[in-house]
Amino acid sequence: MDKAATLICPLCAGTAISHFHSDARRDYYRCATCLLVFVPAQQHLSLAGEKSIYDLHQNVFTDEGYRRFLGRLCEPLCQHLQPQVCGLDFGCGPGPVLAQMLELQGFDMTLFDPIYGNDTSVLERRYDFITCTETVEHFCHPGREFKLLFSLLEPCGWLGIMTKQVIDRQAFAGWHYKNDATHVSFFSRQTFYWLAKMFQAKLEFYGSDVILLQKQSGPTAARSFCTSGRVHTKP
Repeated sequence: MDKAATLICPLCAGTAISHFHSDARRDYYRCATCLLVFVPAQQHLSLAGEKSIYDLHQNVFTDEGYRRFLGRLCEPLCQHLQPQVCGLDFGCGPGPVLAQMLELQGFDMTLFDPIYGNDTSVLERRYDFITCTETVEHFCHPGREFKLLFSLLEPCGWLGIMTKQVIDRQAFAGWHYKNDATHVSFFSRQTFYWLAKMFQAKLEFYGSDVILLQKQSGPTAARSFCTSGRVHTKP
């Protein structure tokens, strides 16, 4: 039996799955409904295996280059936020540099990470904005995790995402991003359009790897935004 025929998309639960790419270590499949490219669950690392890779990361506030990298999300997100609102850095890792940057801008930040800060009590309240930098590609169950993120947002709250995006099959074959064994979910621009429609969110793109989604306050307002995203091309 074709392996793809037995798979269910971890984002939209679709069953129209086709083989997208294989390398020496893993197989990659694509959903025809939401266009997510994903690694099947049987080929995911264990939690301990993931942590052993994350522990190698050396992300510190004193690294100016890393702060500049995070600024690609921080700067456009801050333009949408009112002073002193509350945010959640979801998937903050062991060195929550982005949260520190946002605190310096006057925002009240809360941290959550399933490995380094698994305090689930912080998931029992709502936030004016949530940041997910280099996090969504690690989601094993992105449908479940995006549902959680939107449930944690206040009406009109913003979800700020930073992740590299799938372009096409040829580019994917030589893409360094897929070689990280902790990366199991790969999103394209079309996938984010699907997410915006599913969650009735306003959608904005900044450069090649920053995505902002705004939760709407009511169904009428939401429908006016979900037919097409507002695209920003500045780097």
